[in-house]
Amino acid sequence: MSTVLGTETRAPAAVTYTFTSESVSEGHPDKVCDTIADSILDAYLEQDPRSRVACEVLVKENRVVLAGEITSSATVDHEEIVRRAVREIGYVDADQVFRADNLEILSFLTAQSPEIAQGVDADTSLVGEQGAGDQGIMFGYATDETPELMPLPIFLAHRLARILADHRKKGTVSWLRPDAKTQVSVVYENDRPVKVTDVLVSTQHSAEVDRETIRHFVATQVVPAGLEGWYHDDINILVNPTGSFVHGGPSADAGVTGRKIIVDTYGGAGRHGGGAFSGKDPSKVDRSGAYFCRFVAREVVKAGLARRAEVQVAYAIGVAQPISVKVDTFGTGDPSAAAEWVRSNFDFRPAAIVERLGLLRPIYRSTTNYGHFGKTELPWEA
Repeated sequence: MSTVLGTETRAPAAVTYTFTSESVSEGHPDKVCDTIADSILDAYLEQDPRSRVACEVLVKENRVVLAGEITSSATVDHEEIVRRAVREIGYVDADQVFRADNLEILSFLTAQSPEIAQGVDADTSLVGEQGAGDQGIMFGYATDETPELMPLPIFLAHRLARILADHRKKGTVSWLRPDAKTQVSVVYENDRPVKVTDVLVSTQHSAEVDRETIRHFVATQVVPAGLEGWYHDDINILVNPTGSFVHGGPSADAGVTGRKIIVDTYGGAGRHGGGAFSGKDPSKVDRSGAYFCRFVAREVVKAGLARRAEVQVAYAIGVAQPISVKVDTFGTGDPSAAAEWVRSNFDFRPAAIVERLGLLRPIYRSTTNYGHFGKTELPWEA
């Protein structure tokens, strides 16, 4: 035991807490909207990589509403894209009001505002290069607690939801339906994950299956596979705690694009600037800026400058250079050294981000579900 100026100094007590994150399946009403929006975006980018797309979607019962601004030389059949996306999600059963062949599709899409375009386009921008598509702040986060550099609770929640969907699509059991939610609680000691304590799975199902059959399947087939090395027999597993989940998806609840921004990112473990991703082309820094911040945060951790890193960037509409860039290492590294390294190695101008990550491609449908981060096939995760 050491002393400083006669004052006894003790090692800090271990800090223990539980952190919980959730995920949702592609059949969740909000995710149905995100899927449709990103499917439309990809269809435009496939024909015209310079398309400007800001597509919002609302679903309720058998109605799909498209709204927003699109400027492009491409010709896209919106109705065909919507029906195909809904069919791929799995809403095809005749007992569902919301299904691919029973949709009423309303479109309120117009061209992008010329005042926004003149600030974003390099040939009309006052700064002589591509400016940010809007003002705002974006964050990126990375942590070494998983090989994917993602927080463990959201990573496991996504994997559970994906495994549930895989079983449904493979027909492992006949009663699974597209809408589902998962939730995972993890105990941390001194900011390191040590144990999974609780898992919640709510899955839509057909009317004829009983609750115990659902619980047994989830507890024996889904949870152990999803948690892998984090599974143990003492986990508290909750399955469909309301007792029944027959009525789900847009048939039962309204959905809107951009309402699952925490599911899309870090499950609450990192900050969020508030801007949603889906339906937006990469000139919108809400999307491309957040992707680049994640890329940079990953590089900080990979370079050994910190075990946890968060990068914030701020933009003004029509201006290429960011207003500010900040790096936080949460006491796991030297933030000044990390910030200087970031300033020396990364260009946060929108055009530079688009070029470095190759964002003018139809890659966005693959980002929509089970998180926009932590997937090795995405360029900001490479």
